Amino acid sequence: MSTKYNWQEHVYLDTFYDFDYTLLRFSLDPLSTLNREERWVQIPVQIGPEQHVVQVEGIGTREEPAFVIKGDSLERKEELLHHMHDLFQWDVNLEDVHEHFLHTNLDQLFKDHPATPIVKDFHPYDCLMKTIIHQQLNMKFAYTLSTRFVQTYGNQIDGVWFYPTPERVAKIPYEELRALQFSQRKAEYVIDTSQKIVDGELNLQELTTLDNEEVMKKLTKIRGIGPWTVENWLLFGAGRADFLPKADIGLQNALKLYFDLERKPKHDEIETMSTGWSPYKSYASLTLWRSIEG
Repeated sequence: MSTKYNWQEHVYLDTFYDFDYTLLRFSLDPLSTLNREERWVQIPVQIGPEQHVVQVEGIGTREEPAFVIKGDSLERKEELLHHMHDLFQWDVNLEDVHEHFLHTNLDQLFKDHPATPIVKDFHPYDCLMKTIIHQQLNMKFAYTLSTRFVQTYGNQIDGVWFYPTPERVAKIPYEELRALQFSQRKAEYVIDTSQKIVDGELNLQELTTLDNEEVMKKLTKIRGIGPWTVENWLLFGAGRADFLPKADIGLQNALKLYFDLERKPKHDEIETMSTGWSPYKSYASLTLWRSIEG
């Protein structure tokens, strides 16, 4: 491993946790720097103007999770450790979540796919940009576009990619994103939303403190951000525990398969079948998606 790290810390969890599934989810994004066999991922962390890289390596099992955290700044050690705990949601007791669902209509699903954590994106801003870029695109081209965006305007430290800052994105001419195969509207959504963050009209950190309905209300006022984008951001940007994106096609397909339905369920049917899933609806969402990912 790299010699750039000047501290390391061990973390042991009192609950089960499927770190290998986390690595699988991260590996879907070509910008991630990780090794699933050696079980490590390198995380880009932005603290104000500073950029740091933290490595998280799984050294335990699903039943007895343990990690080695390595960082590049002794001065920022506590902040970086806190960021890792928040990113991986290590304070959540997944055994409590599991026990909850054993008393619901998803009991078999959770027996088949235990210890599934919420896998957050590295930063709320990155998540919002990626989600706007990915709107209404197939997954392959979506990742092609977000990779071009980051490799053109972001930067790399020791092989780890950092998304560009809102300040950098706000200055990009629309035509430059058009040259990367962005549609005119998508170029405007990405740049104009970043400008709102720079101007202080939109504060993502503040949004993480509001309830789901408030976040939906505030974000959908912004041109180019619809309910699908907000739902994705709530799950993967803010890491909300009790969120079920009923409009998501993948979720509908997973429910159709699990409940052996003849067609995908409608919103009101999903509302009925999800009775009793709170306060952990997000874990139902993740585990349902996982069930159809092969």
